[in-house]
Amino acid sequence: MPLARQRLLLGIGIAIIGAPAFAQTFPDAQELLANVRIRQSQQQIDLSGQLRQDAKIVPFRLVQNGPIVRYVFAKPDETLQLKLGVRDSRLEEIARGGSEKVSGHELDEAVRGTAITYEDLALKFLYWPNARVLGADFIRTRNCWKLQLQAPARDSQYASVMLWIDKDNGALMRMEGYDATGKLVKRFEVVSAQKIEDRWYLKQMRVEMVEPSSGRVTARTYLEINK
Repeated sequence: MPLARQRLLLGIGIAIIGAPAFAQTFPDAQELLANVRIRQSQQQIDLSGQLRQDAKIVPFRLVQNGPIVRYVFAKPDETLQLKLGVRDSRLEEIARGGSEKVSGHELDEAVRGTAITYEDLALKFLYWPNARVLGADFIRTRNCWKLQLQAPARDSQYASVMLWIDKDNGALMRMEGYDATGKLVKRFEVVSAQKIEDRWYLKQMRVEMVEPSSGRVTARTYLEINK
């Protein structure tokens, strides 16, 4: 075989070996987040639930009318209202004299002494502009898109967030929050779901606070919804 042809075949062989079997295409990250927000804002529910952490049980009522979500607590009375807008969300505390926006350091405070903060309820990360799809992953047999989001400012308790979004229905299956050094500080994961009037809703979510230096879980709260 002529030397030139041998070199040509060798070059083609190296190119084939070095090339990927296929170029996987990912959906646009902002479109995925927009679909999650749309899905979140289309529900019509009136259910009871509870936050459970060790021996502590905090009952609440969950009422949603489209993009307006209310968490109603008692002893002491507290009503939190979440408005899911097109470009941002707004968490408010409802009182007899009107409503007041929950903002600033108030967002970092724990809800009823649990692992959940007011910022977590506000779902601000769903509106972060710096997002990219890392690939696909499975969470409890569900095929999900895995996204990485960077906080746009330093007013969040998280420097970045990882999201796992169900490919079939756009549901959030897992969320992980990281600090500025890239250490995990909190994890949310759907444990189970339930069907109510031909639609699937959350049944139980586990929320874990993690010590960044050791990776040890320091607090674990369960958010549970009843029919």
